[in-house]
Amino acid sequence: MERRAIVLTAVLFTIVIVGFISVILFLWYWWHHREKRKMDEETSLTSAKVVKCTEDGTSKNKPRSLKSFLNIKTPLTRTKALGNPDTPTPKPANCTATEATPPAVPDTKSSPAAPNKPGQNVKGDHPSMAFLQNRSVSLVDMYIDNSEPSENVGQIHFSLEYDFQNTTLILRILTAKELPAKDMTGTSDPYVRVTLLPDKKHRLETKVKRRTLNPRWNETFYFEGFPIQKLQSRVLHLHVFDYDRFSRDDSIGEVFLPLCQVDLSEKPSFWKALKPPAKDKCGELLTSLCYHPSNSVLTLTLLKARNLKAKDINGKSDPYVKVWLQFGDKRIEKRKTPIFKCTLNPVFNETFSFNVPWEKIRECSLDVMVMDFDNIGRNELIGRILLAGKNGSGASETKHWQDMITKPRQTIVQWHRLKPE
Repeated sequence: MERRAIVLTAVLFTIVIVGFISVILFLWYWWHHREKRKMDEETSLTSAKVVKCTEDGTSKNKPRSLKSFLNIKTPLTRTKALGNPDTPTPKPANCTATEATPPAVPDTKSSPAAPNKPGQNVKGDHPSMAFLQNRSVSLVDMYIDNSEPSENVGQIHFSLEYDFQNTTLILRILTAKELPAKDMTGTSDPYVRVTLLPDKKHRLETKVKRRTLNPRWNETFYFEGFPIQKLQSRVLHLHVFDYDRFSRDDSIGEVFLPLCQVDLSEKPSFWKALKPPAKDKCGELLTSLCYHPSNSVLTLTLLKARNLKAKDINGKSDPYVKVWLQFGDKRIEKRKTPIFKCTLNPVFNETFSFNVPWEKIRECSLDVMVMDFDNIGRNELIGRILLAGKNGSGASETKHWQDMITKPRQTIVQWHRLKPE
């Protein structure tokens, strides 16, 4: 009798477990099927999309993704095919999306900007084109890299135009070719993210093109309210990503184009080689150092971080900072900040004090590690710096430490670029 009860209990328990697993599998299949159908409906539109935005990035409705990009109205109107030089440019209006028939895309490699002629007034009705004589060297130095890409990650085809009457920059994202495969199927699901640097808050995206290494977007973006002088201080950033439904989107490659180098009156068209993104972009950390010889107190303040590398599938991280006081290779004392959930730009405002005698201040160092907290598994390193007087992790870190020593009792504040492991 006792044995029968045990067998019956085991059978009932097995039935409950099997039923629970069946329900979970059914719910997962239903949700996956619904999401796939929605994505297929989105990507079934193969005609061109026109996106219009203002300089301040204002808009009313929400975009395709859950990320905080510029928004697009849903009403659609049909226009003529892009690329026809006889077709007048439609007058921009606030943040609307427009469908257009895809044009035939030429196979030309590149259409470079026209050379500058000093004193020339391009298109006589627009004397403001004199900006061509004034190149922004700092912007060029900051973003332009004339070296050859370290690996072939494809090319992107786009064109630029400027509407002088309405002070509107017109960008057309046309096609890309020879993109690398990021999915197990041997293809990718590419889309382009558009930014006018240094403004990183307002970004636009093309549609996702499914299962292709040679996508044709044929989408147009209008940036309204940009006088020609302001465009000198803008850098066009095109970043191609591979869309992933269940994980963080993979970066394919990017292009930086300082607009001060472009003669917009010539309506230039470009084929640009994509450059693979730097794998060591971990973000930056703002710290301050202060040393008081009278009481032998070394003070480190962790103020904030910016543009941290995302470690979670939601495109964010859960950062905190771990600090070790070291003498040579020996770790002496450890401190930690609180954890900041779902952010890439945490504000720590944490101060740590260490007792370091004056005669040992040049021998010690601070190993500062920005970590990503995980509930399951090990916490991951986002990036680190070593603040030291001799062998810091870089010239910036060494100089910061030396400034602290030469200026006792003063607080020295400095940004540092985080290094990977």
